[in-house]
Amino acid sequence: MKTFRAPHFVASSSPEAQDALALFRQSHGDAPLAQADVVVALGGDGVMLQTLHETVKRRLPIYGVNRGSVGFLMNEYRPEGLIERINAAEAADVHPLVMQAVDAKGSRHKALAFNEVSLLRETRQAAKLRITVDGKVRLPELVCDGALLSTPAGSTAYNLSAHGPILPIDAALLALTPISAFRPRRWRGALLPRRSHVRFEILEPDKRPVSAVADFTEVRSILQVEISEDRSISMTMLFDPGRSLEERIIAEQFTD
Repeated sequence: MKTFRAPHFVASSSPEAQDALALFRQSHGDAPLAQADVVVALGGDGVMLQTLHETVKRRLPIYGVNRGSVGFLMNEYRPEGLIERINAAEAADVHPLVMQAVDAKGSRHKALAFNEVSLLRETRQAAKLRITVDGKVRLPELVCDGALLSTPAGSTAYNLSAHGPILPIDAALLALTPISAFRPRRWRGALLPRRSHVRFEILEPDKRPVSAVADFTEVRSILQVEISEDRSISMTMLFDPGRSLEERIIAEQFTD
């Protein structure tokens, strides 16, 4: 791995993150993003996800420092030895999903999701979804609060809360998980090859409106969503030795 010398810092608005930002800038400077060779994100998992999106054109590696509440994707906060820790870190490459949604007005929307694309009912009425995988209808009607398609990196986030499976970071899989399925009640989802092309069609969209969310991007009143992984986009997250993302995902499966 190359030697990193020019960090660019980003931070959440929390007092803890802002204090760390001031301290690190005083110690290491703050290279402009155009001249940086690594990004240091201070905060929680939300700021890591936001940084992945905001730096996707530069494709710079990101080293997260936990100054937030969860910090699953972050490293432990220690004021000393930052550059040395970055240069000793282990890399984990992640690839986003591409969501292409059509809304009720016929407008098309495109967005990336490093965690998941989720479909959610907008009213008290349950959503009705038809799920097609690689051109074949796999579930003619799912009555539910929603459904999501998750990457391995995102499998410990919303997907896990919806009782979906945790995926190893290098698994060539995507997790398709229902949210509060009513019919078929016992359907728990599916594991799909990462090359899969998934389409959700909204049944009875006027009566049962549904929104689609790709990480931070929400599209309301959709008619159809198509999702696939984009392997041409690769982002790198850096983790301290012994605390790699692969290790954290394995350890998460043995916690209570």
